[in-house]
Amino acid sequence: MDGEISTAEVRELLEDDADVRVVDIRDEHSFAHSRIPGSQNLPFQQLSARIEELEGADHIVTVCPHGKASVQAAQLIGSYEGTADARVESMAGGLEEYGMRYGLARGDDGEGDDAADAEPPESPF
Repeated sequence: MDGEISTAEVRELLEDDADVRVVDIRDEHSFAHSRIPGSQNLPFQQLSARIEELEGADHIVTVCPHGKASVQAAQLIGSYEGTADARVESMAGGLEEYGMRYGLARGDDGEGDDAADAEPPESPF
């Protein structure tokens, strides 16, 4: 694992169309409900069995609700031989902070439509 990355840095990477894989480690139901657009769902419980799906990635960012479990996921991914050359980071602050700042894509049908546009949160002012 190469450390943590801020929500602002993740947002900038996504806006710049950088070659980054955002891996959401929540369960399928939570992912279907809301997510960072373009992210991939690899639930933490399935990560060891599905880790080969990340082979060959150059930059991987793990995300979870609060930025705690994603640290463990990033460590696991970083220890895998197939991702040895990848930059692997955990998003500090998690989806809670990202959603408060930038909004999250919401799924209507539970299918996890990555093309959904994120809606920014409404200002309380």
